[in-house]
Amino acid sequence: MNRLAHGDDALATEELETDLLLEALYQRFGYDFRAYERVALKRKLHALMGMRQLATVSQLQDRMLHDAVTGAAVLRALSVQPGVLFDDPEQARSLRSVLGASLRASAAPRIWIAECAGVAEAWSLAILLADEELHARTEIFATVANEELLAGVADASIDVDCLPAYQENYLKSGGAATLADLFDIQGKRAVLQAPLRNRITWAQYNLVTDASFNEFQLIVCRQALADFGPLLRQRTLKLFYDSLSLFGVLGLERELDDSDTLRSAYQRLPAHRPWYKRIA
Repeated sequence: MNRLAHGDDALATEELETDLLLEALYQRFGYDFRAYERVALKRKLHALMGMRQLATVSQLQDRMLHDAVTGAAVLRALSVQPGVLFDDPEQARSLRSVLGASLRASAAPRIWIAECAGVAEAWSLAILLADEELHARTEIFATVANEELLAGVADASIDVDCLPAYQENYLKSGGAATLADLFDIQGKRAVLQAPLRNRITWAQYNLVTDASFNEFQLIVCRQALADFGPLLRQRTLKLFYDSLSLFGVLGLERELDDSDTLRSAYQRLPAHRPWYKRIA
């Protein structure tokens, strides 16, 4: 019984430590993770603590507040992690099937990648648009949650040695081009060519606190909602609804259910992934 009580006390203490760390993160840096789903959030914190050989969340908080490098590491750990080009070929194939339907009717379509997983996700979409001959008139808005992530896209590049693996996934997604032809290669690094890269506008944007900033024909949010608690998820779904044009398409990480905000305003598209058209 004493062991059980001790275990309960330890869990309660860590929960309090986590509350304090998240409050400190908000007060010190202005980033609000307090409504995130706790199990996934604590898993990320524990992984970071293990890397830095810290025994408690309080030790991590102390280091975060007094060491800029650790503070930046905490922000990166709790944010959407960077992906690689065409890391989900089936998702990319599904996206191909909805691009034309959602964008061709608009003279100047706009796409929002919310909580973008780095340049790889944005560049993959730009390549898909080029494949569908939609890139010249489509603008991609790729938003990330904090300055650390935004700074990382400025001089981003990919490893040339990884291109063969990316090419394989690209072909699985339905592509027919040679990826190397779409990149400027300098030594061991490769950067997406300017005509495609320049269609992407990067910005810092916080799904937790910021309001709708434009109207979009397509919104893609592949990862962030999985980390959100119930109330924050519903707020974000309302934000997406307010930002999506009528008959625009919303791509999510999982299916909407009857309890989700404005579920009745969407029609499920016949795709293998959770893609929805706004119909009301």
